[in-house]
Amino acid sequence: MARNFTVTGAASLLAIAACGGGTGPYGGGSSNQQPPPPPAPGTVAATPNLAFTPSTLTIDRGENVTFAFGPIGHNVTFDTPGATTPADIPGVNMSVSVQRTFSAPGTYRYHCTIHPGMNGSIVVQ
Repeated sequence: MARNFTVTGAASLLAIAACGGGTGPYGGGSSNQQPPPPPAPGTVAATPNLAFTPSTLTIDRGENVTFAFGPIGHNVTFDTPGATTPADIPGVNMSVSVQRTFSAPGTYRYHCTIHPGMNGSIVVQ
């Protein structure tokens, strides 16, 4: 009977050890996970957590800004249309990038019409 208990106890310990690592897809995660890299210079990412990143981007006059849309649909509507304001990016944009050129100094505020509260700005020097 003592031998039976030892074998059962050892099997139980092995089962517990096999389940407790915390490093697989169902575990607690690895301590060396890195956050996603920041967007490339001149890029605004429309993120799945409903934010434009960075929320404010500063560029030089005449530069392009790339709006990178991920797996969640977003758009870009400029708050103050004008002669120097780039065209809006309408629709539901997913997994694409769209460029706009900013030719005049100023602050260009924009928002996503799909997600209220999702906004950002481009500051052109």
